[in-house]
Amino acid sequence: MLKDYEIAQKNEIKNIKEIASVAGIAEEDLEMYGNYKAKINKKCDWNPSSKIILVTSMNPTPYGEGKTTVAIGLHDALRRKGVSSLLTLREPSLGPVFGIKGGATGGGYAQVVPMEDINLHFTGDFHAITTANNLISAMIDNSLYQDNPLNLDKEKIYFTRTMDMNDRALRNIEVGVGGGTNGIERKEKFTITAACEIMSTLCLASDLEDLRNRLDKIIIGKNLQDEYVYVKDLGITGSLLALLKDAMKPNLVQTLEKNPVIIHGGPFANIAPGCNSVSALKLATSLSDLVITEAGFGFDLGGFKFIDILSRINQFNVSGIVFVVTLKAIKHHANNDELSEIEKIKKGFSNVEAHLKNLELLQIPYVITLNKYTDDTEEEINTLKDLLTPFNKEVVINNVYELGGEGALDLAEEVLKLDNKEMHYLYDINAPLKEKIETVCQKLLHAKEVEYSDIALEKIKDAEKLEPMPICIAKTQYSVSDDPKKLGNPEDYTVTVKDIRVYNGAGFITIYLGSIMTMPGLSKTPAALSIDVENDKIINIY
Repeated sequence: MLKDYEIAQKNEIKNIKEIASVAGIAEEDLEMYGNYKAKINKKCDWNPSSKIILVTSMNPTPYGEGKTTVAIGLHDALRRKGVSSLLTLREPSLGPVFGIKGGATGGGYAQVVPMEDINLHFTGDFHAITTANNLISAMIDNSLYQDNPLNLDKEKIYFTRTMDMNDRALRNIEVGVGGGTNGIERKEKFTITAACEIMSTLCLASDLEDLRNRLDKIIIGKNLQDEYVYVKDLGITGSLLALLKDAMKPNLVQTLEKNPVIIHGGPFANIAPGCNSVSALKLATSLSDLVITEAGFGFDLGGFKFIDILSRINQFNVSGIVFVVTLKAIKHHANNDELSEIEKIKKGFSNVEAHLKNLELLQIPYVITLNKYTDDTEEEINTLKDLLTPFNKEVVINNVYELGGEGALDLAEEVLKLDNKEMHYLYDINAPLKEKIETVCQKLLHAKEVEYSDIALEKIKDAEKLEPMPICIAKTQYSVSDDPKKLGNPEDYTVTVKDIRVYNGAGFITIYLGSIMTMPGLSKTPAALSIDVENDKIINIY
């Protein structure tokens, strides 16, 4: 089989105006970025009758379990069946593209194109977000240097710089070194762009005016009187909007099967919602009666946050969930190389079981799909089917990687039956912050006890003075727990809340469990060693 980028490059791409016409988007609502990408400049409201289908998964391996690939293949399958579905996805981050995980445009014959453009600079949204973030940081340090009119406490500046690249050397740095005209010396750090607050703020804003209000509310730190200081105090909200106004507009591309896809925003699922933008979803529901979307990592991270943050804030129903599993990931959760392949599946199934219990807890109908690999055997698949018997669930096998939309026709049939009418949330939004934290940790993460660091307790006390917000658990993606080594279905353990951060503009509070890197590093052999240009085409990009 051809490599992903070879399949994409051999595919004939339609002019994006034709794809817009298929989606019901008028040509005057397009802002062209060449022939195959466009911004959509169209005001719209939620369509409450539109079904939203969320694609999520079990806890993944480092390479992912193909949620994006399945979402693309499902969309193509629904279109083959005559359903005018739309798909909304996140934009890839350059860090993973040049790191180990690769891009976020699907794989095999279930891809969005032009994949090289989407995975690299695309329409410049990430660059705009990076620049807006760093304008705030530059203004903070300039304010400190220019006699500190905001009376900022340089030891309590929470807003950090950002860059869209994996660079561990920037996790902890010092700025203003040397003093004098170099500025005020202080400790600083970088996060990757996908983890910065501007990314989440833009993705949760419903329109430009809402974005203005949210930007104003971003907390940059505290003053010497121990009071919060906000972006509005810097007086630069207009400049931030000027940088972000085009980035607010969703992007239109296409699948290999020439079906329209809206791609917009890309927050990490570890410390942020991990879902595409609200404006993309809002637009999609206005154009289609069935919208497919995807959330990062396992259901304990992106999937739950999509429901708990996006659905709650915007008051829309999730009609159903597609829960993706792979035999590769199930075996990984057995965490024992000495077992036979069948025994690994039996032992590692506990991770699937953990997530199914959580899905039942939220009372949203779901379908389980096995993202099939070529080396999956019939005996292994039958073992998985037997393990699902107690849940009264069958597994729908998809083979979208090799067959595209044809490989998800059975899955599409099951998805059309999903029709949830009412949302259930784990906690009351007005509950005390500690109660929210403990509810999620005990019910969703299956922890027995929750402990708090002194700094977390201090910040929780401060955060209680603000308006009630949903919480966003920041933890490892490799385990239901806060420890990446606790595979399967860990229970009867203690989690420690190490820190919290109020994302006041985005409208949630991030709760840090375990060691979370907001600036990833590169592996010994990152993908950057392989990517190249040959005959004016980018090769070896995934």
